[in-house]
Amino acid sequence: MIGAALTENVRWGLGGLLGLLLLASLVTKLLRRWKPEGNWQELSLRVKSWWVMVGVFTLALAANPRVSIAFFAFVSFLALKEYLSLIPTRRADRRVLFWAYLAIPIQYLWVAKEWYGMFIIFIPVYMFMVIPIRMILVGETDGFLKAVGTIHWGLMMTVFALSHLSFLLVLPPAKNPVAGGPGLVLYVVFLTQFNDVAQYIWGKGLGCHKVLPTVSPNKTWEGLVGGVLTTTVLAFLLAPVLTPLSPLQGLLAGVLVGVGGFFGDVNLSSLKRDIGVKDSGTLIAGHGGALDRVNSLTFTALIFFHYVYYLHY
Repeated sequence: MIGAALTENVRWGLGGLLGLLLLASLVTKLLRRWKPEGNWQELSLRVKSWWVMVGVFTLALAANPRVSIAFFAFVSFLALKEYLSLIPTRRADRRVLFWAYLAIPIQYLWVAKEWYGMFIIFIPVYMFMVIPIRMILVGETDGFLKAVGTIHWGLMMTVFALSHLSFLLVLPPAKNPVAGGPGLVLYVVFLTQFNDVAQYIWGKGLGCHKVLPTVSPNKTWEGLVGGVLTTTVLAFLLAPVLTPLSPLQGLLAGVLVGVGGFFGDVNLSSLKRDIGVKDSGTLIAGHGGALDRVNSLTFTALIFFHYVYYLHY
């Protein structure tokens, strides 16, 4: 059964994460000592927040399978809650939102039961019908199209997409003997977050040409290309350690995660720019809200899951 014990490869991978955090903490302290006039407060907050996030993620990955699945369900809840707090909703839809929240435990129940057939259609098909039916019963037609579209889109992004991370945990471990389900989760989560950091660093260092100036002015072609190339190399190196992917499949996985992570990020940027906010929340110091932290995963979790599922399961 998945989650009973982490393989040696996964333990080494988590140890590598802690090593990177130690290095980041050391670099931050050195910067504050060498250039005390600089404003390093945000960097310090980000590093401290990463310690908390990596710690919680490690405990969740090492826990009992049901606890691990419950953790991802809670992440979906936080992301959906922030999303619904950002978008304008009608007073008539208050009871409808109850059904949106109820979709979270039901979706993750299919994961716990390892019922792929229901997992893959529950939100795209059944909630696609339930949400508008509940609105129709309320009887409010003004703003119906906008309301039904925004609520279902939010469910797809924060619940359906993110739940693919937890279903990686229940895939047959025999298909990935080197690391099992936890290895797949660690692989895609680490690559996604590393891709965000790499694109930021390449963009800050070499960025000149804007990719999407009206959506995310800080995104540059140099950052995008540099980040994707860096992520691809890392995906190639980690594939035999954490996944059943061949070297060539690992390279393609890196490209998919790098590009998918970029579009997941700017997807949320478009939403925030549309409604005029900088961050989705203030839950995580230095990072914004939970939705800000998982925005790239809303695309990469979907892409990677179906990529590895098609190839090896």
